Amino acid sequence: MKVTLERNHLLKSLSHVHRVVERRNTYPILANVLFKASDDRVELRATDLDIEVTESVPAMVSTPGSTTVPAHTLYEIVRKLADGAEVRLETDGGENMVLTSGRSRFNLACLSPDSFPDLKSGAFAHEFDIAAASLRELIERTQFAISNEETRYYLNGIYFHAVESSAAGALFRAVATDGHRMARAEMPAPEGASGMSGIIVPKKTVGEVQKLLDGVDGDVKVEVSDTKIRFTVGPVVLLSKLIEGTFPDYDRVTPKNNDKQMIVDKSGFAIAVDRVSTIASDRGGKAVKLSAREGLLELSVTNPDHGTASEEVAVDFETDGFEIGFNARYLLDIITQIRSESAVFLFNDANSPTLVKEEGESSALYVLMPMRV
Repeated sequence: MKVTLERNHLLKSLSHVHRVVERRNTYPILANVLFKASDDRVELRATDLDIEVTESVPAMVSTPGSTTVPAHTLYEIVRKLADGAEVRLETDGGENMVLTSGRSRFNLACLSPDSFPDLKSGAFAHEFDIAAASLRELIERTQFAISNEETRYYLNGIYFHAVESSAAGALFRAVATDGHRMARAEMPAPEGASGMSGIIVPKKTVGEVQKLLDGVDGDVKVEVSDTKIRFTVGPVVLLSKLIEGTFPDYDRVTPKNNDKQMIVDKSGFAIAVDRVSTIASDRGGKAVKLSAREGLLELSVTNPDHGTASEEVAVDFETDGFEIGFNARYLLDIITQIRSESAVFLFNDANSPTLVKEEGESSALYVLMPMRV
C-alpha cells in the first residue's frame, strides 16, 4: 500500500474512528485502525466489537492495499504534524508502515488486516432520515439520566421508540432513567420510523453519535434492526449493537395527577440550589429540602459535620406548608435542561415522584424521585 493524504483530512477522519478504540484490549488487533486504499480513497475503520466506525477520505493511491496500525498512536502523530501538511503512508506487505511528512518519519508496527473483525450489520427493518439538530436535541435532553449501574444493564442507554398520540399523531420519543430521575423528549416521527419497536442504544454509542453531530446540519440516516443500529452522518458510518433487554414501563411512573404547581425562575433557583448544596454531605446523598408556602420557597441543607445553609427564592405557589427533599445534583441536572426562563414543578406529596417541565408547550418532561431529609 502506498498513499498520500492531506493531513487535515486524515486527522478529521482519525478523530472520528479512533475514539471507539479502548485503551486496553484483550485482542491486540482491536487497538488498531484498519486502512483500505483503493480508487483514490482510503477507508478507515475501528471497532471495539460493540461499535464500528467507518469513514473514507480522498487520497492519491499509488499502490492499493490494506493494513492495520495502532489507532491512538497514529492519531497523536498526525495531530502533531503541521497544519495542511502532506502525509505519505507506505507498507511493503510486511509488518511495518512508514509515515513521512516533511522532515518527519515514523515507522509503525502493523498487524495483518485479515484478522480485523467485521461487525456485520444484517438486514434493517426500519430506515429513516432525521434532522441532525432534532436528533442532537433528543440526546442532549435525555443523556444525563442514563444509568451507570451495570447490574441493570437495560438502563445503560437511551430508549428510542415510536408512539401514536391522538393529539399529535406519530411521535419519535427518547427516554432515559437511572431509577432516581427520568428524562423524556419527543418530536414528530420521521417518515419510516412509525411502528418502530423500542430499542435501547448504549451510552457509549449515544456519546459517539453526539460528537459526530457536533456542528452538522442536514439529515442523518438511521437504520434499525432487532440487534443493531446504523447512523450515517455525512461520510461517517457508525454501526452499533443494541442493548438486549426490556426497558421499564416509564409511563407507569410518570405522574398524572400531581396538582400542586410551583413556578420558579430557573436561573435564580439553580444558583440557590448550587449555593446551599455547597455544605451538603455526599454521604447523605447531597440532600436539599424545599419548604414552600404561598409566594416563597426556602431551600435548606443540614450537615452534622459542617453546619446548615438556607436561602429563600420567590415562587408562584398557592399551597401552604409543603415540604419535599431532593438530591441537589439530580435537581440541578434537570434544571439545566429547562429551556424556558421559568421551571414548572408539579407535586403530589413528599413521597411521590415530582414532575418538572418547561413553562408553556414543551417536547420534554422530567421526573424526579424525592428523598427523605
